[in-house]
This record gives sequence, C-alpha cells and structure tokens, in this order.
Amino acid sequence: MLSVNHVTGGYPGHDVLHDLSFNVEKGELLGIVGPNGSGKTTIFKMVSGILKAQAGEILLKEKTIASYSAKQLAKVLAVLPQHAEQAFPYTVKETVSLGRYAHHTGWFQMWSEHDETVVQKTMEQTGIAQFQDHYVNELSGGERQRVFLAQALAQEPEILLLDEPTNHLDLSYQKELLDLLKKWTRETGLTVISIFHDLNLAGLYCDSLLLLENGKINLHNKPNEVLNEERIQTVYRTTIEKHPHPTVPKPQMLLLPEKQAEDLSGLIIDERYLDRSDERITLRSPFPLRTMSSGVVGSGTGWYTTFVNRHVDKSYNCSNHREEMLEYLKGHMIDPTETVGMMTAVRLEDVAYKLIEEEGVSVFIVVTAGVGNAVDASRSREHIYEPQPGTINTWVFVNGTLTDEAFIQSIMTATEAKVKVMQDQDVKDAVTGSSATGTSTDSILIAATQRGKHLPYAGTITTLGKLISQGVYTCTTEALQKYRARVSV
Repeated sequence: MLSVNHVTGGYPGHDVLHDLSFNVEKGELLGIVGPNGSGKTTIFKMVSGILKAQAGEILLKEKTIASYSAKQLAKVLAVLPQHAEQAFPYTVKETVSLGRYAHHTGWFQMWSEHDETVVQKTMEQTGIAQFQDHYVNELSGGERQRVFLAQALAQEPEILLLDEPTNHLDLSYQKELLDLLKKWTRETGLTVISIFHDLNLAGLYCDSLLLLENGKINLHNKPNEVLNEERIQTVYRTTIEKHPHPTVPKPQMLLLPEKQAEDLSGLIIDERYLDRSDERITLRSPFPLRTMSSGVVGSGTGWYTTFVNRHVDKSYNCSNHREEMLEYLKGHMIDPTETVGMMTAVRLEDVAYKLIEEEGVSVFIVVTAGVGNAVDASRSREHIYEPQPGTINTWVFVNGTLTDEAFIQSIMTATEAKVKVMQDQDVKDAVTGSSATGTSTDSILIAATQRGKHLPYAGTITTLGKLISQGVYTCTTEALQKYRARVSV
C-alpha cells in the first residue's frame, strides 16, 4: 500500500530524516513513535505530500506521491493534523461535508444521496451527529478534533494519516476513537498511520511500530519487540519499566519517578504497626507496600497501606462476602482502595507473629491458624465445596525489594513451610483420614517495602527463602498449638 524507500530530507539547509525505508500493508495500523526531534512530524509531512524528499522516493499504490494531483491524492489518502483549524464559522455537518470535495467534479457538482449517507455515517461513527447543526467554533477542543476526523473519513480514503489523534480527547473518547480505527482496519481494509506520544496506547492498538531516533529508524517491528525496556530507556533517555497489560497480551511502559529523600528512610515493617483486637488484626504501614494476595478485598497485585484480618463467626454467610467486607471496612473508616482485607473464623487471640532478620534482610510474619476444615490437596475431589470464611491466613511482610519472580517464589516457599507444619503437627483430613496439607480456605499475603536490599529470589535455600520458611513454620506452629489448646478445653 505504501513504500518509503531510502528517503532523506527535511527543511532547507537541514535534513531531518536520513535514509528511511519501510513498508505499510493494506489494513495495517502503524504507529510512529520516538522522542521529540526524532523526525515523526517530518515523515508525516512527506507521506502526506506536504514536504518533498531530497533523496529516495515514497510510493503510494506503486506510484510516487509526486505523480498524484492534489485531488487524486485526496481520494486515496486523508490527513488529520494534530491542530486542525477552522477559519470560517461552518456548522459541523458543513465542515464534515468538505471531505466529499475530492469526489466531486467541477464547481456545480450536485450533492448526491451517497454523499449524504457517507457524511451521516462518519458523524455517527465519531460521535458528533448530535452536534451537526452547531458551529464548529462553539465546540470543545476534543469535539472539534472528532469533527475533523469525520471530515477526513468522509473522503473515504484508503490510507488515513493521524498526528497524535487522541491529544485533545478524554479517556473515553480516546478508547472509542482507537477502537473504531482498529475496527476499520480489520473490516474495511483501511490503512492507518499515526504518530503517538503515548507508548502505551501505541502498544495496545498498533499492529506494528516504527521507532525513530535522530532521524533514523531504530526499529520497525511488532509492539512487543519495539517496546523493549532497555531500548526505550536508551532512546527516550529516561527510566521506565515494561510490564504486560493485566487483561490483554500487550506491553505497557511505566515511568519511574525519581525517589525522594523520604522514600529512602530505613523504616521496617514490624509489630509497631500491628493493632490487635478480638474483632480484627490490623497492620497500617507508614508507606504503600507492593502486594500480592488472595484477600477478599485487594486480591491480586497492587500497592496498599492497610492490612486487615477480620474475625467472623463460623456460620458467616459467604454468598456476598466481597460486598459485605467492603461495607464493613467503610463502616470502620478504613479505605477499601488502600486495603487488603481477609476473613477468618479463627479466634484472633491465637495469632502468632515474629520479626526475623539475617544478612541485612528482615521479614515480619503474622499467622492465624485453625484446622477445622483441614484438607489433603491430593484428595480434594472427595470433598464437597462450600464457601467458608478463611482459616489459615498468612501474612509475610518483606523489608526489601522483590522482583516479580521473588513474589511468586515467596508464596511457594511460605506454602511449603505451612504444609510441613501440617505434617509435623499430624493434622488429618477429616473426610479422607490422610495427612492434611492445609485448609480449604487458606489465604496468603506477600507485601514488600520495595526499599533496601534487592532480593531477586525467594526459593527455600535463598536468604529470603530461609527467613520466610523459618518465620512461617514457627508462627504457623505456634498459632496452631494455641488453637488446639483452646478448642480442647
């Protein structure tokens, strides 16, 4: 559809682009990315025919751009600049209708039924149909941007060039616009070439990315290849981290702000921040902790400051437990958005906790444990599932910086230590009579300060793994013994 072959050029006396070559296929959504001054706008102007290349050529449908007349080019290629201007007080519909000019011949071409259909359709698609009788200069910046997009689409182009199309749009319209562009590329074969400053939007929607650096192509490839952490840090000269999107297989780049002096304090999480009552155990951290948990509230990964283990009766109705837990937290002036919340039917007086330190690393372990619903995981099929409040709830607070790998290994190591307690305390599955490995409602929390020593691993024989193993084993044993002593009385 479009071929850029060894193009060099820019402005009089100053070449911005140097020997650029790339192809764009029919129905492709190509994102052009790069830092300011890398040549994004220049290649945009060359492809749209505004600037001429000093060397090389740009082919559109196997013909050079220069061989098209303005009207011929407009039938194939439509352009939406970043700051479209409206010089005359036209209505929205009149402005969109100007996009049909390329398809008319002579000054007195009659407005056709097809013209009307196209204009109405593009206004509907861009969400401006309700404004069609309003004057463009009366609209907001985001609304005007959609008007000019509709005007470009009214040309019925085969290629659409966009310069930062979401710049003036709020989040909902950014998503709607890019969803539409993606749909058009798939269903109509429209080819879209767009400049993006937002790497995350580019990564979400583009089929391929063209990364420019100092007027040259650094890489033209799939988003996951282009949005390489080391590459982007080098090209943009900033500190970022690459993470997978939580719900779709797309890369996301996260900026890392420079740590301030208060972020470097030597505070550690220990029992100073623990508050106990018969109703709940609460730990309030003086700063957010990066967390991975199976809590009723705050499950998954996130950053939290408050951690609640709440006692409920064994007969607690679990049918609506998340909503009920949210209301409970709000009723006790605890912000659910900042909280990981768990439930347990175990009496909280049986809690065990301990700070363990070694080699500049420390972990604070908090465990509540009971075995009334102990289960042998290898024979769980013999049980009937019934929702119940938690039994063995394990909290592991790590005073250090964990990798994603270490978070997962921490869960594995803590679980192995818990299973060993079940064996050593001779806990049996009441249904099968075999040795239990835990209970049917165990919950776990790993929370790291993300300060201090870097801890890439947490396997059982690593420094961190040894601390977690020892702490979880010791606290689970103590909590279980307290539980057994009380229920046997």
